[in-house]
Amino acid sequence: KQNSVVSPAASGLGLDSATVRSTMVKKLAESGVEDEMVLNAMLAVERHKFLDTALANQAYEDTSLPIGFGQTISKPNVVARMIELLRRGKNLKITGKLGRVLEIGTGCGYQAALLSHVSQEVYSIERIKGLYERARENIRPMRLGNLHLLFGDGMQGYASGAPYAGIIAAAGGDNIPAEWIEQLAEGGRLVAPMSVTKGSQSLVVIDKTSSGIQKTVLEQVNFVPLLTGVA
Repeated sequence: KQNSVVSPAASGLGLDSATVRSTMVKKLAESGVEDEMVLNAMLAVERHKFLDTALANQAYEDTSLPIGFGQTISKPNVVARMIELLRRGKNLKITGKLGRVLEIGTGCGYQAALLSHVSQEVYSIERIKGLYERARENIRPMRLGNLHLLFGDGMQGYASGAPYAGIIAAAGGDNIPAEWIEQLAEGGRLVAPMSVTKGSQSLVVIDKTSSGIQKTVLEQVNFVPLLTGVA
């Protein structure tokens, strides 16, 4: 059962965003997303608020869209899938909120806002200054007190907030940085794209257990490359 409170402003941009969003959520559920908390977050967070006005009418289609600086906002289906995977860690009752989460690659802030609804605390780090500033502007009116946006090199993770119950990345490299594994709590889970064969990425899930690291390779995905440094 979905409960949503929609402000009059949410019906702007020539689309009734609450109705269109609930249609998107219905499709997500039909495509296999089961986590009620994830579906409710997708219903609550207005994706069109994170996009340029010219793209707002495509906000609730299952498509990735440009957000500037050569970056994109991921498809709703991919975002919901990755957050659901993150919340399905070994020691987690799927009904409860995740503990502290680290997001690598804030982008426009959409996934960070979703994570704030399903986690107790979120640190999100972005390496492109212009995007970091845009995400701050997008998120400020939402008053999400448990979400902390950081400007910096996501390859290093964010040691000050560690250990994390979950780490999620919106960019993929040839391997998972050792810093991320170090900063993951025992019992925690990491979800990230990774280059498995030349020219193609797959979604990878890493569980950190008392007996070591368990890696699971899932379906093919297409994310921007994971880069070091800041821009």
